[in-house]
Amino acid sequence: MDTILFDLDGTLLDTNPLIIASFRHTFDYYFPEHTYRDEDIYRFIGPTLEKSFRELNEPEWKEMQAFYRSFNIAMHDQLVAEYPGVIEGLYRLHAKGYKMGIVTSKGRPVVERGLRLFNIDHLFDVVVTADDVENEKPHAEPVERALQALDSSPERAVMVGDNDTDIFSGKNAGTKTVAVGWALKGRPFLESLEPDVIIDSMEHFEAWLDEVSIHA
Repeated sequence: MDTILFDLDGTLLDTNPLIIASFRHTFDYYFPEHTYRDEDIYRFIGPTLEKSFRELNEPEWKEMQAFYRSFNIAMHDQLVAEYPGVIEGLYRLHAKGYKMGIVTSKGRPVVERGLRLFNIDHLFDVVVTADDVENEKPHAEPVERALQALDSSPERAVMVGDNDTDIFSGKNAGTKTVAVGWALKGRPFLESLEPDVIIDSMEHFEAWLDEVSIHA
C-alpha cells in the first residue's frame, strides 16, 4: 500500500459549518417559506451542487449554484477550520513517502483555496475535482483518474472519506476504503457503508496502514 486518496470536505478540513451556512443562505433566498434545520441540510452534503439543486428546483438550479458559490467563497476563510491532528498526520504520511491525492466533488478554485489556506497544497501529487471528470463520486472515475495520474493501481491504494460517495467511489474503483470517525453523519451511518475500517484519529490510520502493509 503506497497510495492514499483523500476526500477534502469533512475529511481533511472541517468545511461543514461553511457548507451548512451556504445552503441555508441559498435556501432562505429561494425558499423563504420553508425553515431548514441543520439536520435537513445534511443530506445535501456529499452530492454535487448540481445534483442537489436540480432535485430542488430544476429550472433555476444554475442560478442557485452561482448564488451558493458566491456566498461560499466570500465566507470560506472565516468558516473553514482544521480537524485536530489531521494536518500533522498528513505531514507525517508525506514524510513516509506515500503518494497522496485529493478526490473531491468540489470545483477546483475553492479546493485549491482551502489547501493553500492551511498550507497543505504541496503535500498532494494530484487533485481531482468535479471540473476534471464526466462522472463524479460515487462513480469510480475520479478515483481511477487519480490513480492513473499517480501511476498507481487499486490494489496499492486506499480511499479515505466521510460520506457514502467517497466510500462507494473507492469500492467501485477497487481500492480499500477508510471512513473517518469524525464525520458529521455519525458512526452508525459510517458502519452502514461497510468500509474496511473506521478511524478515530490519524494515528489510528497510520497504525492501520502499517498493519495492512505487514499482511500484504
